[in-house]
Amino acid sequence: MNTSFIKHTVFLTNVNLYRTVKTKTPRVRFAPSPTGYLHLGGLRTALYNYLFAKSQQGSFILRIEDTDQNRKVEGSVESLKNDMEWAGIQCQEGPGFGGNYGPYVQSERLNIYQEHISKLLENGSAYKCFCTERRLNILRRDAVKSQCIPKYDNKCRNLTKVEIMEKINAGVPYCIRFKLSSECSAFEDLIFGGIAYDVSLNEGDPVLMKSDGYPTYHFANVVDDHLMDITHVLRGVEWQISTTKHLLIYKAFGWAPPQFGHLPLIVNADGTKLSKRQSDVKVEDYRNKYIFPLALVNYITLSGGGFDHVPGEGVRLKTMDELAQEFKIDKVSSHPSRLNPDLLEECNRQELKRQLQDDNLTNELVANLQKLIIEKYPQHDINTSENHVKSVLNWSVTRIARLDELVTNKYGFLWILPSKKSIEIDKNLFNKLLQFLGNMKSFDENYLKEHLRSFSAENDVKFPALMKMLRSALSGLSEGPGVAEMMGLLGKEQSLERIKAYIRYLCCFINI
Repeated sequence: MNTSFIKHTVFLTNVNLYRTVKTKTPRVRFAPSPTGYLHLGGLRTALYNYLFAKSQQGSFILRIEDTDQNRKVEGSVESLKNDMEWAGIQCQEGPGFGGNYGPYVQSERLNIYQEHISKLLENGSAYKCFCTERRLNILRRDAVKSQCIPKYDNKCRNLTKVEIMEKINAGVPYCIRFKLSSECSAFEDLIFGGIAYDVSLNEGDPVLMKSDGYPTYHFANVVDDHLMDITHVLRGVEWQISTTKHLLIYKAFGWAPPQFGHLPLIVNADGTKLSKRQSDVKVEDYRNKYIFPLALVNYITLSGGGFDHVPGEGVRLKTMDELAQEFKIDKVSSHPSRLNPDLLEECNRQELKRQLQDDNLTNELVANLQKLIIEKYPQHDINTSENHVKSVLNWSVTRIARLDELVTNKYGFLWILPSKKSIEIDKNLFNKLLQFLGNMKSFDENYLKEHLRSFSAENDVKFPALMKMLRSALSGLSEGPGVAEMMGLLGKEQSLERIKAYIRYLCCFINI
């Protein structure tokens, strides 16, 4: 058992417990690296920071941490901002949003880092390290052979001033490292409770400033959080083990640190870890599959906690304002958040229902569905009238989870004439049926079902056989929604036209 990492609720007396900043107005930040798309874990981090700030009338800041220039992907910052805006997460400060604490892009803050690294060199908390990459690789290799934890041996910490000047004058490249202490740092995690960890047992002195003049994550993160007055840091649990290292850097500067809370991993339903190589990890994947933003936001919160659960309530879709009002940081679960795809479908279905209760949102749904129909059936005569599309949307809310399902083969009959399938029918029977349907005053589903059953009895034809013939004429499908249901959706005029077209087709191509 690794005893260097301790979780407990009562701190030991010889552990240094850091007192953290507490202010009335929280300031939190989401600080992604521009290395590609926004994935589900990043969206969850942004969302929980946003809800925390909004719940306490605080500020939510976007900061771009691009100190690793080799991994930077062009266009990813705009993509991140677009995904956040789509999800309903609003930034008060950040690149493109303004604010009094900028620049909000780390590569534009290099002079600030140089100024602050000088302070640590002056007070003896940091030192210049001249070790080559070759030497560091040898240390790692030897540690692995000896089954030890690979870590820097702090060799350059003991260089004299004369040795340092000789190397500088000789043009030897160097980075700047932080002097770790062996004290067991402890802090109260807002989600996990008491955490104590002696970082020096498992790590050598970490690099703060690379030889290219760019800071590492650990250094820039601390400097920026302090200078931007960040009061609470909510980030992924993978950074929890680094927090005690960050606390030592805060101490070296003489700064009071913010409060820390670490969000648990998001995992698949079976407990396996999410992978970026999997589908449905990118926020873009969900957008492309016609998942509504509010549905995805609720899906994340239902998987990760942060809210009081009412027994027997089931899934209740909440607006962003409602989520912020009800959010409680101490209700966030410390257990991995398991994703349940069925839950996402239910959230999306509820959001579809909600939007259909709002005239403006309904009009947007109609326009989006009309566009999908036109794209799906470019070579067909299609029925995309506003009234028809609205009628279909209201009918479909208990049958579909996503808008694009309405342009699948199962529902294609709603928009286009069916592909013709020949089945044996009685021409005289169908002509009688046309006259019978034409005289009907109502095309309500229940009314149709009752009178079609009467028609079959009066004309000595079995009801299932009549329904099979009608289904083929109306939709070209062998199964699907009920025939009366189809006819009610298509309406009287469209239903009669399809039956007439089917009779003409059979008369022209099949001798009946």
